[in-house]
Amino acid sequence: MQASLQTLYAYWNEVRAGRIAPQRLEIEPSRIGPILSHIFMLELLKPGVYPYRLAGTRVCEMFGSELRGKNFLDGWSEEDRRGLDGRLATIGAQGAVVLLTLEGIVDARHRVELEVNLLPLLHGGKITRIIGAVSVTSAPHWLGSEPLRNLRVKQHRLFWPDGRPHASAPASQAPFVAALSTGEAGAVKAEQRRFRVVEGGRASGKYDKGEH
Repeated sequence: MQASLQTLYAYWNEVRAGRIAPQRLEIEPSRIGPILSHIFMLELLKPGVYPYRLAGTRVCEMFGSELRGKNFLDGWSEEDRRGLDGRLATIGAQGAVVLLTLEGIVDARHRVELEVNLLPLLHGGKITRIIGAVSVTSAPHWLGSEPLRNLRVKQHRLFWPDGRPHASAPASQAPFVAALSTGEAGAVKAEQRRFRVVEGGRASGKYDKGEH
């Protein structure tokens, strides 16, 4: 588990305080300042439609374009789209947490493995936001000099932090990695994913003011 994903999960779980998810407005960017460049946020509008609301500068450097307003599911293969749509819907309906393992591709010779986590947020009394982080498992020297043009889903895993859907009472929290090791797992293949990214963070005012 990459450090930025672990940091986001630990903060999210602390703010959650045994509830199904934290409130969107309880997330304080200053508390996760060191990883803001790795952070993004999705909105759950309806099945199949999950636009990006925010994204950080590190994501911009990796993918070389903007994300805001683009649907998270655009550009995947039909198989991936169905699988990811189901995972995102489960986050919204049951407060699940998802971990994705992806392969980022520049060309036939330049590939990198990425990890992404997806965590639910309450907004307007329902789970209508997802906060996540992106990190590479190891950063090759060429990463950032050429944008990643394609993404392939290698694996996606789902679990409930308290061991059951719609957890509402405080429970003994298992470590993130341990919880994932016993969770539901699956793997799908994808063809192409293009990311468009905007800066996030308190300095720009977009992370905590631009999303409503």
